[in-house]
Amino acid sequence: MTIRPAARCLDLVKTYGAGDTTVHALAGVTVEFEAGAFTAIMGPSGSGKSTLMNVMAGLDGATDGEAWIGETPLSAMKDKGLTALRRDKIGFIFQQFNLLPTLTAKENITLPMDIAGRKPDPEWFAQVVAAVGLGDRLSHRPDQLSGGQQQRVAVARALLSKRAIVFADEPTGNIDSRAGAEVLGLLRQCVRDLEQTVVMVTHDPVAASYADRVIFLADGRLVAELSSPTAESVLNEIKLLEGVPA
Repeated sequence: MTIRPAARCLDLVKTYGAGDTTVHALAGVTVEFEAGAFTAIMGPSGSGKSTLMNVMAGLDGATDGEAWIGETPLSAMKDKGLTALRRDKIGFIFQQFNLLPTLTAKENITLPMDIAGRKPDPEWFAQVVAAVGLGDRLSHRPDQLSGGQQQRVAVARALLSKRAIVFADEPTGNIDSRAGAEVLGLLRQCVRDLEQTVVMVTHDPVAASYADRVIFLADGRLVAELSSPTAESVLNEIKLLEGVPA
């Protein structure tokens, strides 16, 4: 049985500027993101990792090539269609938690579905809340939660609508290492237990070690990948790419 990727791209190119100021953020990237798997994207600053995520998530358009969410090509979609795709098929977890300060944790979790005029399935809501460990914090506002708990709210919000794929951009960048480990373990658990698909941009080898697979970008190109990564194997690969002796 062939497993269709949750997202993929073919010869993806993203160029900014023109003439002498041209920047090739993506220079022909072809990659698949397996459904029900946790993939990390790594690379030095300017390698194109955040650009790849933004184009794959429909937040930015490609200059050339094609990206798909499931079987849906993004290049043919107008703004209204892309907005609907992001609302219905894609979850986002950012470095900034993006919670509304006047809403409770529960209200922040259900906000995207409330805006879309849909009610969450009670059983699924309970399962997600249990998975993120927020059962006793649902009535708290963000200023009554720790950074790690706020990020758990953001994770729950991304999971509640059963999106086809969740993109996480440096999700542990604004929390301490202990809370970061908890959030990464939570993402790992959501892939394993809830069959979620997660694609995470990170610069941290320890964070990447939670993934099933790590892909490495340099100068806008896919240059390496690792399966079943460890923090040590990721760090060694980074050193190789940077020309530093392992």
